Amino acid sequence: MILRDRELLPLARIAQIAQDRSVHRAFGWFHLHEPRLRAWQKECVAIPAPPFGEATRAAWFVDRMNELGLANVHIDAAGNALGLLHEDDGTSPVVLLSAHLDTVFAAETELDIREDESLLIGPGISDNGAGLAALLAIAAAMRHAEIDPAANILFAANTGEEAEGDLRGMRHLFKGSPFASRICGSLALEGAGNETVVTRALGSRRFRVEITGPGGHAWTDSALPNPIVILAQAISELAALKLPSRPRTTLNIGEIRGGTSVTSVPQSASATFDIRSTDANQILSLEVRLYRAVEDAMLAIPRSHRETLKATITLIGDRPAGELAPNSRLLASIHAADRHLRLRTEERLGSTDANIPLSLGREAVAIGAGGLAGGVHTTNEWHDTRGRDLALRRVLLVLLDLCGYAGINAAECDERS
Repeated sequence: MILRDRELLPLARIAQIAQDRSVHRAFGWFHLHEPRLRAWQKECVAIPAPPFGEATRAAWFVDRMNELGLANVHIDAAGNALGLLHEDDGTSPVVLLSAHLDTVFAAETELDIREDESLLIGPGISDNGAGLAALLAIAAAMRHAEIDPAANILFAANTGEEAEGDLRGMRHLFKGSPFASRICGSLALEGAGNETVVTRALGSRRFRVEITGPGGHAWTDSALPNPIVILAQAISELAALKLPSRPRTTLNIGEIRGGTSVTSVPQSASATFDIRSTDANQILSLEVRLYRAVEDAMLAIPRSHRETLKATITLIGDRPAGELAPNSRLLASIHAADRHLRLRTEERLGSTDANIPLSLGREAVAIGAGGLAGGVHTTNEWHDTRGRDLALRRVLLVLLDLCGYAGINAAECDERS
C-alpha cells in the first residue's frame, strides 16, 4: 500500500502514542474495568434528565469527577458539569471531551434499567448513557495511567443536546464560557459505535404552533371554531408536501397536544415541527410553507369567528449546519487511529453537540462510545457493551494526538483553534 505524504505524519504520531507505556496502562484499565463502566452507566441513566431537568444527573457527575481527582470541578452557568485533567493557568489551550447529560424522556418516565448478558436495556441507556460512561472511563484511565499531555483536557457532561435543549450547553461552552477561546479541538461522545464519526452537522429548525380560541361545551357551543381541527388542517396541508430526496429534506410532526375532555370544544391545540435538510435553502422554504399552512387553516374559518382565534408560531430550536474540513488535523488523526486499530472510518451526517463548534469553523466531531445499540429514543433502548474498550482506545488515541502527546506542543494546539 502506498500512503500519501500527508498521511505519514498522523500515522507516525498515532503509532508513537500507542506504544507509550502509560497509554498501554490506560488501555488495560479499559479492559479490566468494564464491570465498573456498566455500573456507572446504569447508575447514571437511572437519574431522570429531561431537557432543562439535568441538574440531579449533573450533580451525580460532579461527585464522580471529584472521586477521579479532576481539577476545577464545578457546574457552570448552563448547568454543564466540568472538570479539568489537571490544574492550569486558566489561559492555555484545552481539548474538549464531552457527552450530553439529557435524554428525550420526560421526568416521570420509569427508568427501569435491565441486564441481559452483555446487553443493558432501558430508556437512554445508549443515548447517551454510553457516551457518559465513556467520558468517565477516559478520565479514570488517564488518571490511573498518569498521562499528562501538553494541552489540558476539559471533561464536560453538558446539558441541552436533545429536543428543546437546543444545544444550550455547547452554545455556552463555545460562546459564553471562560473556556470558549481556549478550546482547540472537540470530541463529543455520542451513543454507541466503534467506527462512527459525525463530521457533517445537519442543520435544523424546530417550531411549536399553537392555536387558541374561546372553547366551550361540545353541544351548546358546537358552532365555535375548534383549534384542534384548525391545527389538523394545517398539518394535513404540510403532510401532503412532496419533499426532495436530493438534497435530503425532512419534516416531522413530533407532538400534538390539545383539549381537556371529550365533551369540550378545546381552548387550545399545539404541535411541534422539526425541519431538517442538508441545504439551508430547503429549511427556509419549508419554514415558509409552515407559516402558509397555518395561515390557510386560519383563513378557512368564517370571518365572524377569526377574531376569537389566535395562532402563534414559536421557534424552539435552531441548530446550525457545518462541516469538518477534509484536510483538517482532527480528521487525519481519526483516520490514522482507525488504520492503526484496523477500523473502518464511518463518516456520518448528524445533528449533535458538534453542530455548534463546526458552525463556528472549529475542529470538532461526534464520535461513537463503543458497542452496538438499538431502539434509540424508545423505552426499550438497548446497548450491547461488547467491544466497548476498542472504541475507548480509539477515542483516547485521537484525544492524545489533539493534546500534543506525540511531540506537538500546546502552542501549536493553540494555533489550530
